[in-house]
Amino acid sequence: MLKVLLAGLGVRGRHWAQVIERSERAELLAYVDPSADELARAAAEFGERPAFASVMAALDSLDDVGALVLANPPMGREGIVRAASARKLPMLIEKPLALSLAEAATILRIVENAGIPLMVGLNFRYLAVTQATKRLLARQTVGNPEFARFTYERWRDGRRPDLNDYPLTMAHPMLWEQTIHHFDLMRYVYGQEPLRLQCQTWNPSWSMYAGDSNVSALIDFDGGLRVNYQGTWQGNWAAPGFEWRTDCTDGIISQQDEFGALYYARRDDAELTAVPLPPHERWISETRALFAAFVAHVVDGAALQCSGRDHLMSLAMLEACIQSSASGGGAAIDEVLPEI
Repeated sequence: MLKVLLAGLGVRGRHWAQVIERSERAELLAYVDPSADELARAAAEFGERPAFASVMAALDSLDDVGALVLANPPMGREGIVRAASARKLPMLIEKPLALSLAEAATILRIVENAGIPLMVGLNFRYLAVTQATKRLLARQTVGNPEFARFTYERWRDGRRPDLNDYPLTMAHPMLWEQTIHHFDLMRYVYGQEPLRLQCQTWNPSWSMYAGDSNVSALIDFDGGLRVNYQGTWQGNWAAPGFEWRTDCTDGIISQQDEFGALYYARRDDAELTAVPLPPHERWISETRALFAAFVAHVVDGAALQCSGRDHLMSLAMLEACIQSSASGGGAAIDEVLPEI
């Protein structure tokens, strides 16, 4: 059994507690959160365990930690990563790794110099719909992808008590908290790397966010694919909107819900063909699969998935967006990607 220290008991942290507590290959050893209320809530929900206000305090008190799952907000993680690296602890850290490309590169250097694995919590890769889309493309069900449109529209009320509130004051909340998932999915599903993008970010007049909640980008990939992306956290209708349509040489693939609703059609088909997907427990099914991949690496020596180094490329796309929006011109990925 892999003994796991869970740090961060907010919305996402409680998903992690549920997944680890249910796991047959891991033990939820202890909780970490600066809030006494959150620690008490976790104990009531998932059982009494040692509880600490900081990772450092937990590591000073516990001798048998086998891994760290870090689900706290992405600010100021360097000290935690250094402490865990000194203990040679494998780490699974929620996305984004940091709120700047430079800080993420620093964290990656720390763990790589320590020779320990770092997996990033990119749970959307593990959705059944994501895996099914990859299979459609691998089998060339409708040919090779040439262009795509990815649209995400959401009214995210950052004042709701069941949502993290720190994005309200971030410089680019949509980019760092939501678009990071979408850009990572593009790289993962298409198996192509970004070369260049043109982007604008902005805020509508009614936005509750201090930083830009709208992102529009045109992305060129190294396999010749072009993706038109539009995402917002302040779409002014509470009903969510989502479509990821990929136009291929013989037809299209269309995902019409972020957790499912996958279809394809060949050029002359009168209707879309639905792709069967298994039942899905939102936020849990894909997190369970992500955690299983982490345990398989740490315990069984399976290949590391969602590595920190791989994540750096997706973060470079965010940095390129910020630079492009500020300059009004395009931004090349190789000009922003740091050397490690």
